[in-house]
Amino acid sequence: MATIGLEEVSKVYPNGHVAVRPLTLDVENGELLVLVGPSGCGKSTVLRLIAGLETPSSGRILIGGRDVTHAPPQRRDVAMVFQSYALYPHKTVRENLAFALRVRGVDPVDIEARVKKTAAALGIEALLDRKPGQLSGGQRQRTALGRAIVREPQAFLLDEPLSNLDPVLRLGTRTELALLHRRLNATTIYVTHDQEEAMTLGTRVAVMRQGIIEQLAPPLEIFRRPANVFVAGFVGSPAMNLWPGTAELGRLKAAPTSGLQAAPAIVGIRPHDIDLVSDADADGGGHVEISEPLGPITIVHIRVDGLGDQLIRVAVPADTAVRLNERVSFRLRRDRVHRFDAQSGARIAES
Repeated sequence: MATIGLEEVSKVYPNGHVAVRPLTLDVENGELLVLVGPSGCGKSTVLRLIAGLETPSSGRILIGGRDVTHAPPQRRDVAMVFQSYALYPHKTVRENLAFALRVRGVDPVDIEARVKKTAAALGIEALLDRKPGQLSGGQRQRTALGRAIVREPQAFLLDEPLSNLDPVLRLGTRTELALLHRRLNATTIYVTHDQEEAMTLGTRVAVMRQGIIEQLAPPLEIFRRPANVFVAGFVGSPAMNLWPGTAELGRLKAAPTSGLQAAPAIVGIRPHDIDLVSDADADGGGHVEISEPLGPITIVHIRVDGLGDQLIRVAVPADTAVRLNERVSFRLRRDRVHRFDAQSGARIAES
């Protein structure tokens, strides 16, 4: 396996669209780095630039310390798995796995050994003689992964490989991917728009927006200390509550309209860090507008007094009795409150 490096890499299309702004990124040997962000943020373009399917407008790309900026895909020694399985429908699973090795002239005995080893790692040994049309979605995706793994490349590039699977298969295959990465210790870049996938799979996570990386850090650091308002709102399910407020941590309040009070800020707190309490212990209150049972928890949407049409989400245990239009009071866990600059959106350091 190998390191991957991007040095001030950008991509601007002929029509002027800027897909990736100058971006510097170092992926360590054996790391599973996840690129996550909304549609159009540039994450898949970054993957295609590394694979050689796109040519950068500026900058350098290095794989294993070797400059491959202008090298064709076949000379980069990386394997890419797409959202679509792209299997040969007329070939068996065994033939799909072996195809790239045969093209390279690998010894047939070695091919058979590598195919069997890869099939065993993915749990598809019993499927080797089937064709793609006889496989489930999860089995096809594992076959597509196997076709990449059997090549033993320097790095794997995975572009939303689970997005075509139903929720149950997606969860199971995600677990298999995590276990597979642990066994192979393979350098991997994984692209997804699903922040839950990013948080559960990544050694580090790069949150992207409009062609730049907003934050690059281990998953829990991004969750606990989002670098800015965008990351705070994007990462976490249910999403963080955000409202205009002051930088002080007094009673819940809106931004001041006059006077020399605390600096304007955006206040944020996750729904799990708000507790329903008695009026005497409360930071604020309001009326229940919506109640969403989610099994172990219920998400209660509260229209807050003094914040106009602002709703905040509170996660409560499923057996908590709340009624629509009921008035409730709540308290913020002070050590879990996030503050962001109202103009730049950047995180305000804790004092």
